[in-house]
Amino acid sequence: MFEVFGVLLMIISVVLLVLKAIKPSGGSLPGFIENFNLPKMLIGFGLGSVLLIIGMSLFYSEAGNQYFIVGPTGNKSGITTEGYKFIMPFSRITPWQKFIDVKVPLKGMSEDALAEIEGKMSPIGIRFIDQVTATALVSIRFQLPQDEESFVALAIKFRSMTNLINNTLIPTVNEQMVNTGYMYSAQNYISGDAQSFKQTFEEQLKGGAYAVKKIEIRDTLYNQIDSAHISSPRGVKEIKTRYIVEKVLKNGVPKRIQHEITENNILVSQVIVDKIVLEKAFKKRLEKQRDESAKRQLEQQKIKTAKDTKQRIIAEGERDKAAERVAKEKEAITILVAEQTVLEKEKTKLEQARVKLDKDRIEAQSMKVKADAKQYELSHADGLSEEVKFIEEQKTTRTKALATAIEKAAWPKTMVNGSGSQNGKGNNLLETLIGAKLAGDMMDGK
Repeated sequence: MFEVFGVLLMIISVVLLVLKAIKPSGGSLPGFIENFNLPKMLIGFGLGSVLLIIGMSLFYSEAGNQYFIVGPTGNKSGITTEGYKFIMPFSRITPWQKFIDVKVPLKGMSEDALAEIEGKMSPIGIRFIDQVTATALVSIRFQLPQDEESFVALAIKFRSMTNLINNTLIPTVNEQMVNTGYMYSAQNYISGDAQSFKQTFEEQLKGGAYAVKKIEIRDTLYNQIDSAHISSPRGVKEIKTRYIVEKVLKNGVPKRIQHEITENNILVSQVIVDKIVLEKAFKKRLEKQRDESAKRQLEQQKIKTAKDTKQRIIAEGERDKAAERVAKEKEAITILVAEQTVLEKEKTKLEQARVKLDKDRIEAQSMKVKADAKQYELSHADGLSEEVKFIEEQKTTRTKALATAIEKAAWPKTMVNGSGSQNGKGNNLLETLIGAKLAGDMMDGK
């Protein structure tokens, strides 16, 4: 904008001065042209030059870009931040994208998505250490160096972003993917090392390739021992050779080999392994292993089910046995309690009988003692003791009183005996009473 105004102001100043200089004799020009002179033209021309220089020196750095600047004297600089910047006039500016995407296009990607990719790669062919081949599809985002010195060195070295992508980034990505595949086996990759594979690939891009060593391991399989010929030596059935790759350590730290990305201070901001497509032969082998594994799992499941059934039957038998045992124990306890109750009752009776026997024995002993004492008293006394005398006197007194009472008692003089007749009918009550009366009168002398 400033350049345009500056150039227009310079052109207008020169044109006005020329018009005034070539004015025909007797002709007239507008007043502002008549008043325009050389000093004013120089002022306008100088102001236009200043605007032109300001416009050529003021530069706006857009977000997402970095700029390589070559001044008119050949000095080089770089702009890595956004906003308005001042540069030397007549400098040459080369834009570079701050972020560069390198990707293997996937099937079904739209044209717009493909247009956004700066570096389009072909699928990367790799070989795992177990000799299984595969094709890798990756997506990498790179960021140009942020310090001016590294950026200027990169811009001078590669001259253009296309050259950087095709001659450095894509070949380095291919190389590190091949190296990463060499460190793993396909079997381990599909068995859970996919995340480790991706991490190793990313680490090699960011910090340099790992120095590794290949180790050969031989596994010997022997024939089974024949039970009929145990003493015979075992034969070798098969020898399997496998390889593992270990990182070379230096002072306990993995040794790294620098590549173009790390040497040029290019940052790796994002690494994605979109897909690893294994060879068809390995896929068929995996399918076969999967089917065999499924059959094996099914058989193992059947075995487990049979074992569970057996355990359940045993458990149920143990449960029934335990229930029967508990029932028998309850019955035995009931009988035992009843017997113990009877026994306790008998013990109680025996104890009572023993107590009664002891009581009777004590009473008998007491009576014997009393009798012995009485006999002793009678055998050693001159006569009856006062007590014996008293008892005898009481007996005599009661005998006399009984005799006196019998003498004085008014006994009945007439007794009527009522008996049944021979025909089973009783005597007439009136006749009986009259007869009793007459008998009484006769006894009284009436």
